[in-house]
Amino acid sequence: MSEIFSNSDICQNIQKTLNGIVRIILILAFFRNIAFAQVPVRMGTATAEEIAAAKGVVEGNFDSVKAHNAYIYALGLNNPLLVDEYDRWIQNNPKNKIIPLSIGTAYYNAEMPQARKFLLAASRLDSNNAKIWFMLSGDAWMRGETDLSKEYLHKAALADSLNTDYAAYELMSSQDIKDSIYERKVIDFVKRFPDNGNGAKLLYSLAVHSMNVSDKVNYFEQLRKYYPPKKFDRSAAGMVMLADIYLQTDLIKAADLINEMGEKGDWGVRKLLVQGLIRIDSLSKVQDYGQVNTALQKLQLPGFNYLENFLALKKSYFWDKAGEVRRAYDSLIVVYAKLPTDQVYSALETYGNKIGKDRHRLDSDISIIRNESAVAAYPFELARYSGSGNLRLGDLKGKVVLLTFWYPGCNPCRSEFPYFEAVINKVKDNNLVYIGVNVVPEQDAIVPAIIKNNKYSFIPLRGTSAFADKYYGVKGVPENFLIDKSGRIIFKKFRINETNQRTLELMVTSLLGRNG
Repeated sequence: MSEIFSNSDICQNIQKTLNGIVRIILILAFFRNIAFAQVPVRMGTATAEEIAAAKGVVEGNFDSVKAHNAYIYALGLNNPLLVDEYDRWIQNNPKNKIIPLSIGTAYYNAEMPQARKFLLAASRLDSNNAKIWFMLSGDAWMRGETDLSKEYLHKAALADSLNTDYAAYELMSSQDIKDSIYERKVIDFVKRFPDNGNGAKLLYSLAVHSMNVSDKVNYFEQLRKYYPPKKFDRSAAGMVMLADIYLQTDLIKAADLINEMGEKGDWGVRKLLVQGLIRIDSLSKVQDYGQVNTALQKLQLPGFNYLENFLALKKSYFWDKAGEVRRAYDSLIVVYAKLPTDQVYSALETYGNKIGKDRHRLDSDISIIRNESAVAAYPFELARYSGSGNLRLGDLKGKVVLLTFWYPGCNPCRSEFPYFEAVINKVKDNNLVYIGVNVVPEQDAIVPAIIKNNKYSFIPLRGTSAFADKYYGVKGVPENFLIDKSGRIIFKKFRINETNQRTLELMVTSLLGRNG
């Protein structure tokens, strides 16, 4: 493998790829009981008779959570009468904690901002209820109030000190502390709660956040040893990352791990992949590049992987070795046109020089491919949250538009925002406009708070999931688009994190007509 890439290049690329993808996964895993991964479904209003009957049952027994739930969903969470009714009941029954807790929990589970008011009322009546503080932590997170979210999470952990979930979540929320401190706390947790699945989650997080590949491998091997992958889901997830590291650095270790994991799902694909790579490694040593290229064309990547452009770069490398430089160039330029990286561009420059293409002609070829796949963006006209009328795409002609579809309770959406902001701040161009369309109107009230608390610079617009699906083909969020100055979608379906922030920069600057 050393003849293809240097070990330092491999490790650096692996680190960049892994850190970004898994950070999103980790944050989502941490908040999966706090934040919300799906657009919430609202309940409709029942008949007047059903509502009256459900109300009567509640008023006959305010301590029945089941009765509260029946009434809440009969009247409908979006019905303004619901808040008025519960305000009245709370005022008339000031010592009953079930009333505010029932309505607060219902709003919380539906990701609606009304939850806070009632959960705080419940907390004043039952300050030792860890579940209330846990829900308040989730509500604060959704509003972008990170410090308050941590404060509430700490209260949940104190209220139920034996609950390993709360202890683990609180520890994960402190990942911004110094690595050595976090490492020590993780190891202490593992010792304190042996054989507990949260220990596997924490060790996993320690591995993926390690900045050194050798340390990362060491933590994953500990995870493999102490938390058998067949028993612990988080350990099994860690083995996917470990296997992909080994596929790029040590094929023997990769084969050993992949064989251990069996052939179910993507592991069967990885088994064929490692077998093919071992054969290719042997063929390359005797310089049988014709057979190498034949074998490479048969290789397939797993549906989910951390290999980024590893296989595409390997294929182009061996086309070049076989004397088919044009094929190496053509195979790689399509990859770059869709998702540009410096590594792929550097390889393209090398191959381009060999076939008489300077940087100008290379950039021209890239533009041709992008223009061929460009489509006109739907000319939206959506309401601003500022109350200052609507914003039309037509108003932005002559500007590059970074358009993201999101909603407040979507953690993967919000995990991208800091990286979008970093690129916006680095590029500093008045011809670049950053827009975020919220697809869940029920969470409209939270949007301004999120913008303010996180100091985001994007223009928030009011949308719906139906609008996003009908006009932009958005089936799930986040979904991102880059629209050029003439209103065409050039880049779509990309995700950005700290590892590929440079990719967004390259895409943006190319549309602005600037060198990356």
